[in-house]
Amino acid sequence: MKKFVMAGLAGTLAGIIATTQVAGPLVAQEAKANAGVYEQLDLFGDIFERIRAQYVEEVGADELIEAAIDGMLTSLDPHSSYLSPDDAEQMRVQTRGEFGGLGIEVTQEEGFVKVVSPIDGTPADEAGIEAGDFITHVDGESVLGLTLDKAVELMRGPVGSEIIITVVREGEQEPFDVSIIRDTIKLTAVRVRTEGTSVVLRVTTFNDQTYPNLKEGLDKQIEEAGGIDKINGVVLDLRNNPGGLLTQAIKVSDAFLEEGEIVSTRGRNPADGERFNAEPGDLAQGKPVVVLINGGSASASEIVAGALQDHRRAIVVGTKSFGKGSVQTVMPLRGEGAMRLTTARYYTPSGRSIQALGVSPDIVVEQPRRRPEEEEEEANSPRTRSEADLRGRLNNDSLSEDEIRQIEEDRAKAEATAELREEDYQLAYAIDILKGLSAFGTPE
Repeated sequence: MKKFVMAGLAGTLAGIIATTQVAGPLVAQEAKANAGVYEQLDLFGDIFERIRAQYVEEVGADELIEAAIDGMLTSLDPHSSYLSPDDAEQMRVQTRGEFGGLGIEVTQEEGFVKVVSPIDGTPADEAGIEAGDFITHVDGESVLGLTLDKAVELMRGPVGSEIIITVVREGEQEPFDVSIIRDTIKLTAVRVRTEGTSVVLRVTTFNDQTYPNLKEGLDKQIEEAGGIDKINGVVLDLRNNPGGLLTQAIKVSDAFLEEGEIVSTRGRNPADGERFNAEPGDLAQGKPVVVLINGGSASASEIVAGALQDHRRAIVVGTKSFGKGSVQTVMPLRGEGAMRLTTARYYTPSGRSIQALGVSPDIVVEQPRRRPEEEEEEANSPRTRSEADLRGRLNNDSLSEDEIRQIEEDRAKAEATAELREEDYQLAYAIDILKGLSAFGTPE
């Protein structure tokens, strides 16, 4: 027994010696690393003082420090940044759904400002700004080399004032100027309507109002139609939706799922990962769902599209989405400012990341651009005549008046769909899919 205890003590002693021998170099390495950090901070202080003393114009200390902090954050990725007290307050206002500006979601690419998407019904949307446009100048001033926040600041201004932005667009040979009048942007998170027997849910952003608006609007359309059996399905239109709150993306996904994972997030520390699952309850009660996406669908939109696609709950139609697969956490700082920091990546239920790849639609459908000359030709083209237009024609004696009325109503619906196809080809395609699924019936 004594030998065993001694052996144990020897082992413990040897462990202490070995630990000391390993820990010694580690402590030395950490001290060396810290010394390097302090040297860099001294260098920063030296540069800071020289700028204050010798720069050609006087610069405020607060301005220099804020610029240094913002530079540190923006060097990490395009979505991390410093929010001054004014910017932090504006972000909080945007989350509530009303703010002043042009109505575009932007990011930075190759030094220029790139439009992720214009927001429906805003000055930018009405001026013809499109997802994928590059903004190179604001009122004649180049944005090349500016941080994204600085470029956005140039585009801000009083409501009612004019701004001229220079746009580079794929397919256009030369840059062109667009005049926009700034306005108060009131976001309607979800616009709801019925096309034929299909309910269309146009989700423009993910803010505090998104899920409540969606549920209320869908319930109302179902009630007005006379019950769930009177609709053939739902189109969830996420085109040009730049995203927003993760919590709302989860709720919108959950609205059409009975169970299963919606999204997972993974940070640098595996222990910080989270998984979000659906709870029982499908607002569409099993009716088919078609999700529309395009290059302006980003972030929260991609979470919804990816979740419904992976669970085979929806057919995704359109073009590849933007590909923003990262999560930003807004952290309050002293002095009423805030820091927006990328803290995790998110993954769809199948475990795929869409970062820089986007969500690929099940059916690729491009939105054709109409040329003005085509619209003029159609307006001037004569209407096609039929037997029913001829004077003295024979009447159809094989159908009752009710049957003829039903045929005419069906024809009117088909013609309305044809007109929609000219106006919005992708949406018409989605509605045609629902009609096809309805014709064949869907499994219970």
